[in-house]
Amino acid sequence: MTEKNKTYKGILSREGEKTFLLGENGEVYFENEKIWSGYLDHWKDQPVCGRILPQRDYKENLPIVIIWPNVPETETPFVELYYNERLVKYWASSLGHNAINVNGQIFNYSHLLNENEIISAEEYFFRPAVGEFAPSPNNSAFEILEDGRAYYDKFGRNFMRTIHVVRVEGLDTNRLSQVYCRELDVIHSTKPNPKDSEKYPDFNLFTRSCSTIIRDGLNEIGLKKIKGIFPLDLFVNAAHCFLKTEGLSTRIYKKPQLKVPEAPPSVMTPLLNFRNRLKQKQLSYEN
Repeated sequence: MTEKNKTYKGILSREGEKTFLLGENGEVYFENEKIWSGYLDHWKDQPVCGRILPQRDYKENLPIVIIWPNVPETETPFVELYYNERLVKYWASSLGHNAINVNGQIFNYSHLLNENEIISAEEYFFRPAVGEFAPSPNNSAFEILEDGRAYYDKFGRNFMRTIHVVRVEGLDTNRLSQVYCRELDVIHSTKPNPKDSEKYPDFNLFTRSCSTIIRDGLNEIGLKKIKGIFPLDLFVNAAHCFLKTEGLSTRIYKKPQLKVPEAPPSVMTPLLNFRNRLKQKQLSYEN
């Protein structure tokens, strides 16, 4: 029997109408749960990890399985700053988005209260486009139906966008995590806006956003030279600063969008600070 909250490892397999994980000793996992077809598009017959999510599939009312690549975890403390390319369906995504990973905990800040959170890497990148995570069948975007059924269009970010990554080792990750946890506490203790309780009332594109909160946290632990108001500008400026800071190990790479029918291709946003254009030319992405 497949247990909830437990992570299983195996080969993502498909036989007839059944999709499941095949364990190394022939065990079969998740044959009675909902496994999204998007996983098969990219990882069929490959080693993966999986566990059951609390949410259920709308069509068959089955428990939903989240699947992600079986990649060995590192014990070295690290930080990863993400620039997520623009979602073409949403005006609020016109400038892209930043998030930051501190030792496996991804801190996400947003104008929506429920998206100000700490989220695991597998859920941030690889949630399935099933149930409440899926786009609405009516408009292929966010929608809450009259009967209360929600389609948040909030599945794995790597299926929705290409993500640019700068990975750094050598920072004070304990202190940085404390700073970002404090900021989440501040956000969730803020009195809600009575006109729209789902929005964070103190969100401000120029002073209190996904980019500026992350920037201010990096400044607070001593990286005073990092500047930027908008997502791509912050990413370029921070990556350049990491590379120039003695004692840090830095690499820059992309997580290309994993194409699925539920998401159109993401789009790069422009740099808005011309000073960052030269810095961008000095960044070298790994293949």
